[in-house]
Amino acid sequence: MEAQFSTLGALIGLAIAIILIIRKIAPAYCLILGALIGGLVGGGGLVTTVNTMVSGAGSMMSSVLRILTSGILAGALIKTGSAQKIAEAIVDKLGEKRAVTAIAIATMIICAVGVFIDISVITVAPIALAIGEKAGLNKGSVLLAMIGGGKAGNIVSPNPNTIAVSEAFQQPLTSVMMKNIIPAILALVVTILLATLLTKKKDDPITAKDLEGNDAKDLPGFLPAILGPLVVIILLALRPLFGITIDPLIALPVGGIVSVLVTGHAKHLVEYTEFGLSKVIGVSILLIGTGTIAGIIKASALQYDVTNLLEAMHMPAFILAPLSGVLMAAATASTTAGATVAAQTFAPTLLGAGVPALAAAAMIHAGATVLDSLPHGSFFHATGGSVGMSISKRMKLIPYEALIGLTSTIAAAVIYLIAG
Repeated sequence: MEAQFSTLGALIGLAIAIILIIRKIAPAYCLILGALIGGLVGGGGLVTTVNTMVSGAGSMMSSVLRILTSGILAGALIKTGSAQKIAEAIVDKLGEKRAVTAIAIATMIICAVGVFIDISVITVAPIALAIGEKAGLNKGSVLLAMIGGGKAGNIVSPNPNTIAVSEAFQQPLTSVMMKNIIPAILALVVTILLATLLTKKKDDPITAKDLEGNDAKDLPGFLPAILGPLVVIILLALRPLFGITIDPLIALPVGGIVSVLVTGHAKHLVEYTEFGLSKVIGVSILLIGTGTIAGIIKASALQYDVTNLLEAMHMPAFILAPLSGVLMAAATASTTAGATVAAQTFAPTLLGAGVPALAAAAMIHAGATVLDSLPHGSFFHATGGSVGMSISKRMKLIPYEALIGLTSTIAAAVIYLIAG
């Protein structure tokens, strides 16, 4: 398809969106305005620009529907106490001597079963702070363990970013999740190593004051807590195992309903689903805004110019996959938005260059975890706030987080090269 907008226009639109997001304006509006300006500056008339924006937003609707229904599972895991129970069980089994490992694994599993990464960190934080205070850990090591574990779990989860990437490349959600298992494990290992390294620092220790407000509540048993996520995994696994397709649109809410029922909270089903909806409304609206600018970028000459640049530098075409994930996530400070823009924009180019769809999806997805926690995004502030960390100290963790994301990205690329 011939480009309707110039590369310069697309980049200017993206830059304007980033600047406005940094200034704390609602991200969805920033992306929509950036798309409009980018289209007009890029040489498209008002009608063409608006039509392209609407088309781009429309391409997100299947992902948005699945994300909306995933809120039922997320709400159930959080409100029934299942997420906290799973985390506590892991920490109890591994003990204080392996506190960093326990915290990282707990966050990874909570995120991997379908809880959003920021919510995963917030869920595990009270438990992590308590065990960190007993073990004499500092906030930086505990927070990095949670963030790194969350990043590892995020690339093998039925979360919004995975759904968006699988939709863009028209691949089964389960396949995209499974493709990054090895990168996720390696990211977890690097997380544990880096977080353990940070434990040697004596600044910003966890004190009894940090534990205030960590209210205990009646939690379900481990089996009822894990049963809902297991149902989701089993339903999604029917396609690769037996050729029976159960769409995430069905599997995710079914798992949530099962979780509510088996934990004895049937009378709260409506309340918990409404809570879950409140947690996914934001990301759903963000995706619609992301779709508008993704439409402009996709219809611009950017993908061709980037491809030509890689060729001029004698770099292989597949490098475009992880690179686009890294750059777009950095621009939006969001794994979901970054992975979505990169996948929507560069999928045709990557497929045209002969990169298998599943491998491209995995590399983009992993790449989107490298610089997704920059300060102009909500994840940076939500995670720092979960342990009461100052912005200046939270900033110091970004290089470590980037190294964790880079580990999974390199691993995904190496797996592609080995597997062909």
